[in-house]
Amino acid sequence: MSVFNFHNKTFYLVENSKNGKVNADTVFNYQQEDNIVTANYSGGTVKHGKIIATLDNDILHMLYQCVTLENELKAGKATAKISFTKSNKMLLKLNWQWLTGNLEKGVSEYIEK
Repeated sequence: MSVFNFHNKTFYLVENSKNGKVNADTVFNYQQEDNIVTANYSGGTVKHGKIIATLDNDILHMLYQCVTLENELKAGKATAKISFTKSNKMLLKLNWQWLTGNLEKGVSEYIEK
């Protein structure tokens, strides 16, 4: 059993690369069943987004897709390193890449509410 439990957890952006789409107003609502982690996200520059991931120890292997406010359909992949803050909140540090458009890469960080 994993020490990480994403079920009914909410995350917010801490920091993102310039070529990322989410911002501080984007809210991520996670669910988990065994090692499968999913999320719906919206707000800010994102109308609607979905994440599906597998949990492997302290790593999430993620695929994501979203529709932006400009009606762009975007998709990407990421590897998220999971850790805990001093206040025992989960912290996700992502290395991501768009799978659509110009295939840009970036890094972002999210914290549990």
